[in-house]
Amino acid sequence: MASYLKLTRPLHLLLAALTYLLGASIPAYLGKPFQLLPFLLGFAGILLAQIGMAFLREVFRPHNEPLIAGETPKQKETLRNNLLYISIGMFATTAVIAFIVHLNFMLTLPTFYFLLASLILVLAYSIPPFHLVNRGFGELILALHIAYVIPSIAFLFQAGDNSRLLTFLLVPLTVLALAYFLIVNFITFPEDQKYERGTLLRRLTWERAVPLHHSLIAFAYLMFAMIPLFGFSFNLVAPAFLTLPFAIFQIFQLRAIANGAPPNWRLLTSTALAVFGLTTYFLTLTFWLR
Repeated sequence: MASYLKLTRPLHLLLAALTYLLGASIPAYLGKPFQLLPFLLGFAGILLAQIGMAFLREVFRPHNEPLIAGETPKQKETLRNNLLYISIGMFATTAVIAFIVHLNFMLTLPTFYFLLASLILVLAYSIPPFHLVNRGFGELILALHIAYVIPSIAFLFQAGDNSRLLTFLLVPLTVLALAYFLIVNFITFPEDQKYERGTLLRRLTWERAVPLHHSLIAFAYLMFAMIPLFGFSFNLVAPAFLTLPFAIFQIFQLRAIANGAPPNWRLLTSTALAVFGLTTYFLTLTFWLR
């Protein structure tokens, strides 16, 4: 059971839950009444989709890579089969959830598109012949799914139609998510080299990845700062700038490591996680309080 729990990637589930709460908080600010049942059904659906995404990745992991430490070939094959069956069950349950919501609340066309986008991203990320997780696009797919598609589904389950405000919030959040997953690549780089995994960092190389990381951080906060230009109050995104010191510290740490300083990977990971996670939390809190 512990093996299955670890393979769900709990941190990804936590981030998905945070972004879902953000998406669900915005419609009330726009004057839409909060609907509890679609909220709960959607929340269950996105968690099942995210777990299925993680499990399918393990099912189609190259055979030279272990799934869990100390496993035997027979244990590995049994685990793969079980994960495949569980994933299929989760996706079927997600489809049933969507159908229930459609029967009771009528899914709009934008909602259907985002549900379809979630399925496409999950499959493209995890399974051959796409298997983008091993082609240098896995981090981008994860960022899009967790920081853009999931909160959009939460929003649409409440509001029915999309909003410019949602887009202007989720684009910089997705960029911060990509920066976080890129940082994780730096930490797993030796193991990725050993198993020849096609991560974003290995595709870019350190020389390109470091300035890209800095650019992603700068772009995200610039996007937040430009919110008033699109007709929205700066007060809506002001709490996001509470994490700016962490973001600057994150850039400083990675720059120092690239210049040869001894790395403190735990601190760097925690900082990157705080930048994305706390930014999402502060924005969510702002909209729920309003």
